[in-house]
Amino acid sequence: MQFLLAFIVVIPLIGAVAALLPAPPGLKGTGPDQAVLRHGVTVTGAVLLAAIVLAAGFDHDHPSTMQATTDISWIPALDVRIHLGIDGISLPLLVLTALLTFLCALYSYFKLPAGPSPKAFVALLLVLESGTLATFAVLDLLLFFLAFEMVLIPMYFLIARWGGAQRQAAAWKFILYTLLGSVVMLLGLLLIGLKSGTFDMVALATDNGRGLTSSVQVIAVLAIGIGLAVKTPMWPLHSWLPDAHTAAPTVGSVLLAGVLLKMGTYGFVRILLPITPDGMHTFAPYLAAFAVVGIIYGSLACLALVRPGSKGDLKRLIAYSSVGHMGFVLLGIASMTPTGVNGALFANIAHGLITGLLFFLVGAVKDRYGTADLDTLSGATGAALYGRAPRLGGLLAFAAVASLGLPGLAGFWGEMLALFGSFDPADGLSRPAFLTFMSIAAFGTLLTAAYMLMLVRRVCMGEKREEPQLTDVQTYEFAAWTPLVGLTVLAGLWPAALLGLTDPAVQKLLAGGKS
Repeated sequence: MQFLLAFIVVIPLIGAVAALLPAPPGLKGTGPDQAVLRHGVTVTGAVLLAAIVLAAGFDHDHPSTMQATTDISWIPALDVRIHLGIDGISLPLLVLTALLTFLCALYSYFKLPAGPSPKAFVALLLVLESGTLATFAVLDLLLFFLAFEMVLIPMYFLIARWGGAQRQAAAWKFILYTLLGSVVMLLGLLLIGLKSGTFDMVALATDNGRGLTSSVQVIAVLAIGIGLAVKTPMWPLHSWLPDAHTAAPTVGSVLLAGVLLKMGTYGFVRILLPITPDGMHTFAPYLAAFAVVGIIYGSLACLALVRPGSKGDLKRLIAYSSVGHMGFVLLGIASMTPTGVNGALFANIAHGLITGLLFFLVGAVKDRYGTADLDTLSGATGAALYGRAPRLGGLLAFAAVASLGLPGLAGFWGEMLALFGSFDPADGLSRPAFLTFMSIAAFGTLLTAAYMLMLVRRVCMGEKREEPQLTDVQTYEFAAWTPLVGLTVLAGLWPAALLGLTDPAVQKLLAGGKS
């Protein structure tokens, strides 16, 4: 288990270097381009297999205990250690990352986005995977920061070199926002490490802020929270996201929404809640207020984009929906209760599955029509996707109703638990304020249903025109999308599978390391 976790984190990096070398005989195929794409599928497939084996070997009776740990001294003068480990909070995110990256590599093997060398594309994809997996596996504050930053450069180049229109501006906006947030976050992490005498996240979580004064905690939460909020993204630090999603290639959007946004909310749960509880207590009402504003703002932006005549871009609409959905995650965290935090973690996974599927489907629609502009797609009556490509239309409708939180699908449970957490927040937090936040967020679910149903109406329905039939879902698309559909249904019908992992770990985290 210890070796397996280290293998999962390191092997994508080795694979990224190997992608730039000549292909071994078993992967050559018809040419160097196909060979390197096969290499990407092979490496990400090996990582996914290792993650599944790790999940199968995980001690499910003790999910609050750190497992598969590696702890090696790295910089003794600062007590910085190469410390890896997983518990019930990080394991689902680790498996989700491995799954989405493999599906993106598989999809790219058949549908490579237009751009420079496939070698560079595969290498960047693998570096991105390694950085994301490391973020969820490391247990040292400085290592967390390095892993957190490691994903920026590959995502910048994926957008800037393989993206669509306005890709350079979108890539620069992405990198500037996230780098500026990260500089402030680093100061907060250093403040915690230097004041407490250690950067070890397990020791700090067990101490539960007792070694830090309240003023230090407040400053640390403010600094680290800004960096995490940019990556989440929290309103009003979200404006890089719609541009990045609109310009990014399909697989870039899938990984950005499905994995990278989770790094920010994971930091709130893993670092700020257990290590700086007093500081989080001070800022929790403000975090909840920003969260609900983001929910309403994202929904209203989507309603404006889906309206006929607004020239709304389909990818931009899904990007704004992410701002709203991540608002529910932040609201659950701000409640500082086991119910709310479990809801936030569940919503994280559900958003990764559903929005990843949505971006795959929107990319397929754009490939077939040559545009993602809703007015061009739907014409006067609707795009009639049900009639022209019924399987694609059915999958898009499924993903839309999953995203709006239909009971029985994954999107429902996280949002409901986040609302329950706000209904009865942690001791010391203003219940009337959180009841107000809960009511506003609940209204946001109605707005979400409105724009998603309008989206289905305009894209899937309509009068059948004399235009030629579209290519329906192809075999490789089925292969890439079916796991996401299946897991969305499974998580919706059997939420205990995920909550059984997260709940004991969350209880221990909020109790200061005591089970």
